Amino acid sequence: MELRKDPITRSWVVVGQREREVDRAEPCPLCPHNRLETHVLLELPPQGRWQVRAYPHLRPSYHIEGDTGRSADGIFDRMDAVGAHEIIVETPDHSRTFTQFTDEEIERVLEAYALRIADLKRDPRFKYVAVFKNQGPQAGEEWPHTHSQVSATTFVPRRILYELRSAREWYRERDRCVFCDILRQEVRQKKRIVDSVGDYYAFCPYASRVPFETWLIPRTHAHQFEAPSPGENRRHLAALLGRTLRRLLQISSSYHMVLHTAPNTLQTKGELSDYWATIAGDYHWHIEILPIVETRSKSYSIKEVYFNGTLPEHAAERLRQLDPEK
Repeated sequence: MELRKDPITRSWVVVGQREREVDRAEPCPLCPHNRLETHVLLELPPQGRWQVRAYPHLRPSYHIEGDTGRSADGIFDRMDAVGAHEIIVETPDHSRTFTQFTDEEIERVLEAYALRIADLKRDPRFKYVAVFKNQGPQAGEEWPHTHSQVSATTFVPRRILYELRSAREWYRERDRCVFCDILRQEVRQKKRIVDSVGDYYAFCPYASRVPFETWLIPRTHAHQFEAPSPGENRRHLAALLGRTLRRLLQISSSYHMVLHTAPNTLQTKGELSDYWATIAGDYHWHIEILPIVETRSKSYSIKEVYFNGTLPEHAAERLRQLDPEK
């Protein structure tokens, strides 16, 4: 297993790892009575009966030992698949789903996200730490036991690089954050806002890639999710996330959820060498949720061009009408 770089798109691709179908008849490895206790990376709450635990992934895409061994293969670049790949088990109860959690329980999961991101960013080898959740069989869910995943990589994913470049250029031209500008317009127009709790807003992006795509973002500017702003109330974010996912569950049982935060600023080599001058002002963390609604979609066959048959304005209106507590 290794990483190879496409010299045209600048994407890194993990090659040599075969996907293995999960046998749903096998005992769930995420349940406490089935899990081999190899190494618990994090446990919340730290005392008493735990709700959230983080473990190394059972079949990791990246291995944490060693160096990248980056080298040339003719005109191409390759390196070893060094990184970290973890599972965040969100509850010991196999039968409970994320949308059934209380606001306090969701907040605890968000705390686990922040703690694992902060810990992995202490390793200067890692350029980016991603947290994502694949919910439902259509989303490539590995186990039905509710969980999220964390990956730390020695490269920055291409979409994050696109965001970084756009945010930096916008800031250079206007001395403002593009994400803040987007949210201000959405709040002013009210056409694509789905919900809000405290300082946090959920909205369908103007150029949504898939039907009912929804972003969650704080009004107060912050580039690092793992470093809350003074006075920030993550319980409000937890409440909004729960309300949003309960709405989306009435549209589709499968979705991808990805947390976008700033890259590791300890890393100063390669593509990030000139990004740190303004990143605290130009980047803005947010959560992207992409429901899987269409069984057949051109967006999945032509990856670089998205086709969305639902206007974001109509999607937001329908989501607003759905009961977030259902």
